[in-house]
Amino acid sequence: MPTALGYVSIGLACGIIGAPYVTLVEMGLMSLFVYAGSAQFAMLALIVVQAPVAAIAMTFFLINLRLFLLSLHASTYFRHTSLWYNIGMSSILTDETYGVLMGELAHTDKVNPMWMHGNNLNSYVAWFVGTVVGTALGGLLPNPEIFGLDFALVGMFIGIFASQFQMMQRRIPVRNLLIILAVVAVSFFLLLTVVSQSLAVLFATLLGCSMGVVLDGQ
Repeated sequence: MPTALGYVSIGLACGIIGAPYVTLVEMGLMSLFVYAGSAQFAMLALIVVQAPVAAIAMTFFLINLRLFLLSLHASTYFRHTSLWYNIGMSSILTDETYGVLMGELAHTDKVNPMWMHGNNLNSYVAWFVGTVVGTALGGLLPNPEIFGLDFALVGMFIGIFASQFQMMQRRIPVRNLLIILAVVAVSFFLLLTVVSQSLAVLFATLLGCSMGVVLDGQ
């Protein structure tokens, strides 16, 4: 539920910001079929500069590529379920619902598949409602950008990360967590010099995972 409430607020921000550039129907369809907060914020920015469709599609792909890793890991906790269940679960998995799953696994070794469906669907519906209502409200504001609402997604990421880090300290030594974070941060900034930001996130995450495996084996 906290994630769903957060999605409503961020969806409102996304809708308000996008109101001058997309219609209510377009925003609704975007939220239903794209369903990616950071990608939708990026799409709005690309629409403003009238970027070609190919550039928008490639940006979507690169930004959401990290979800491949999240889905790959999340599906390992539902091996007893069908392939179609895992496809359905992964298709609407987000950074936040993945974080909630990891938080739940900090307290229990097994998660009910229906619980995960509820986790995903609550956020999915909340995002759709938030963006549509936000677009409707945005039409009433002359200059929505001045409110800095595009920072809402970053704020939610920070909150989820802080909560998850606190829970991980119960199972993983703080020293190991700090080493992993350092590897991710340093590799990310180094990779930015040779690849795009989205690929830097992906490769830095892989390096962080590799370091976690090494530390776990010690």
